[in-house]
Amino acid sequence: MNEPRDVRIKRMKMRSMRRGIKEMDIILSAYADRNLADMDAAGLDVFDALLHENDQDLYQWVTGQVRPPAQFASLVSRIAQTFQK
Repeated sequence: MNEPRDVRIKRMKMRSMRRGIKEMDIILSAYADRNLADMDAAGLDVFDALLHENDQDLYQWVTGQVRPPAQFASLVSRIAQTFQK
């Protein structure tokens, strides 16, 4: 998919807001609003892949209940830190 950067960011922000469980809507949309515009293409790729994961898994990863897969560990850590400040 050869999507323009601005369209891609808008799509990911929308996917961040409309998850399945309200907690993940709040967490991911806040992170997306604060960070997507400054991410490079590789960072956007990882965030985009994260958006395809199950909400219950994401919630457990972000809250530290379960260790996230290695490919998402750094991103999940940054997302979790956003709400510890």
